[in-house]
Amino acid sequence: MNVVPNPDRMPPASGGGENLTEIRWHARGGQGAVTAAKMVAELALGQGKYFQAFPEYGPERSGAPIVAFTRVSDEPIQIYCGIEHPAIVVVLDASLIAATDVLKGAPDDAIVLVNSEMSPAQLREHYGLAGGRLFTIAATRIAMETIKRPIPNTPMVGALTRVTGLFPIEKVVEFLRYEFGKKFPPKVVEGNISAITRSYEEVQSE
Repeated sequence: MNVVPNPDRMPPASGGGENLTEIRWHARGGQGAVTAAKMVAELALGQGKYFQAFPEYGPERSGAPIVAFTRVSDEPIQIYCGIEHPAIVVVLDASLIAATDVLKGAPDDAIVLVNSEMSPAQLREHYGLAGGRLFTIAATRIAMETIKRPIPNTPMVGALTRVTGLFPIEKVVEFLRYEFGKKFPPKVVEGNISAITRSYEEVQSE
């Protein structure tokens, strides 16, 4: 899905240019990865950027491994395939690291953000991970403590905001308050904002 911002701000067409950011999400069904991928895309739109957000189709049952993709660019995006060389890899379930090659195609300096109680050093040693700039966040625990559900997608967006600098955290909070406010009661909205801001502050780096 491509969305075009204000036409007065449209730059020349390209594949995405040097400002193209590609994010690949690895998760299990029910963890909200597709929703998170779309949330990041909608945040990009709010910043006047172009985006794509889509899943890789496969088993949709709860717990099955899934992959989703987000592209963000200052220029129109004319690439329509899955992301094979992501600059950012987001893993919502650390057990997937042992089950699949989450770093496949990622460059050595890719940002790798994993939902885990472990520190980056502990996680790297535990799974024998090589390459990437590793970050961890206890997203499931934060979700349980803030929104009372073990769905880590919102906390992962908060951590992603911190480690990538794609958006100011204030804009993320503003987005949540407005968009979630149209669908959910204030208690749910504030819980999600708390999840975002806590993850932003608590994400760990190597």
